[in-house]
Amino acid sequence: MKLFPLLISLILFTSCSNNKTAQPETQITADSLHKIMAQYAPGLGEIMGGIQTHHAKLWYAGINNNWKLAQYEIDELKERFVQATQIETERPEVKMIPMMYSSIDSVANAIHNKNMDQFKSAFHLLTASCNSCHAANNFEFNVITIPTAPPVSNQDFKVKQ
Repeated sequence: MKLFPLLISLILFTSCSNNKTAQPETQITADSLHKIMAQYAPGLGEIMGGIQTHHAKLWYAGINNNWKLAQYEIDELKERFVQATQIETERPEVKMIPMMYSSIDSVANAIHNKNMDQFKSAFHLLTASCNSCHAANNFEFNVITIPTAPPVSNQDFKVKQ
């Protein structure tokens, strides 16, 4: 008789701890996750606005010899271009983003070398590449220039000692 409560306890314990048979009430599938992400993903305009801001910040970091900040900004540019290709997979403009990578690499190399002349030349090439991509995609009216004023007033682009 003492064995019966022990046997019942053992059966209850094993049935409660067996999660393999339990099914969640809501199962997230890859398709449903893709739909959820699509609802909250930024559009290409928002991504390009971020790229434009990082482009301007990159310029001010570079011309102030703030190479750590310049490296951060070029990395942010790369991330935004990758983000655009991952989110806006059907947009024809996005398929031309790889044309930007060689000019981005040129800027990154100038930053690595901490070479101001090389940086300015590579940055001009990057800016021209932006405009070439815009023109190739019938957005020639969206002309990117070398910044003439910092994009934000609450950031100091000078190197801190």
